[in-house]
Amino acid sequence: MGRMGSTSSHDASARRASPDGIAAPLIPLPVDLTREIERAGYYPALVADVVQAALGSEEVVSHLVHQETTFDHDVVRRHITVLALTATRLVIAHADDHTDERPGHEDVATATTESVPLSAVRGVMITHVVARPQEYQPGSLGREITLTLGWGAVSRIDLMPATCADPDCDADHGYEGSVASDDISLRISADAEGEAALQHALGFARELSASIGS
Repeated sequence: MGRMGSTSSHDASARRASPDGIAAPLIPLPVDLTREIERAGYYPALVADVVQAALGSEEVVSHLVHQETTFDHDVVRRHITVLALTATRLVIAHADDHTDERPGHEDVATATTESVPLSAVRGVMITHVVARPQEYQPGSLGREITLTLGWGAVSRIDLMPATCADPDCDADHGYEGSVASDDISLRISADAEGEAALQHALGFARELSASIGS
């Protein structure tokens, strides 16, 4: 996929004027984060700017960039998610397409950021997907993971019929269930994105887990 936009003037925007006319310093994004945003190829200048604006004057401790393409009937939609960990916050940026197929209407991209205090992050869950588990090699951890983060913005309720210990009982015991937070879920596959991307995602998950556990 070709790049859409450019970040060549990104460093020049590291200082912007605040409403009162006083320059408010914004720390430039780390070079490796900028490079990964550019490699994803989805409006990199826009994505880099919204991430930088959300971070403000805080430095990035660790980051994860995840690009995904989905198909909606005959329309190809692209999405990019950037997770940036600072000493105090988890910054989530998400940008995607809104294709308008009506004649005379232009395509629109939206970019949304959310800043979550580390004290509010409730969990970091990693699901390892292992093909041919009978051949599993110790230490390999499989070639695909799903990284799920929860901070209480979205809750999922899983219900199922309640049962009792009597196998012959046919009474209605109502329902039982659990409430789980499931705010963001990212699938990273070494086969699709490369082994380096998988290891980077695992490293980010470890750093985030350590940050919320301190």
